[in-house]
Amino acid sequence: MMLKTFILDVSNVHFDCLVFSELAQTMRVTDKCDVYSFGVVALEVMMGRHPGDLLSSLSSIKPSLLSDPELFLKDVLDPRLEAPTGQAAEEVVFVVTVALACTQTKPEARPTMHFVAQELSARTQAYLAEPLNSITISKLRSSQK
Repeated sequence: MMLKTFILDVSNVHFDCLVFSELAQTMRVTDKCDVYSFGVVALEVMMGRHPGDLLSSLSSIKPSLLSDPELFLKDVLDPRLEAPTGQAAEEVVFVVTVALACTQTKPEARPTMHFVAQELSARTQAYLAEPLNSITISKLRSSQK
């Protein structure tokens, strides 16, 4: 089964506990709560663990984080799996990029779930311009629409 197919199947499930998690943090319910939940689940699939630490570090601006070396995508992927290559690497980069867009701190900065579903179902994979080992999380976040 292709990774994209699996993620599309997950996108149709409602995750009340994740919506509650965002509600507890922001005290605001928006139509983007499901998008946030999808992003968390997609990152969890890619990372092999809950992305809580990653999301907290991305949403906080601490001077110590600015002086730390870049966080590479390869370092957050599930270490129990072989590093993806070829088309699988392209799909992983795409899914993580979409997931990061879905987990933006401000709900209004997130895409709609309709847009996410369209992107995942219609996406044609582009050639990776650089090796997977050199792609950073900040580069993926800055490439978001």
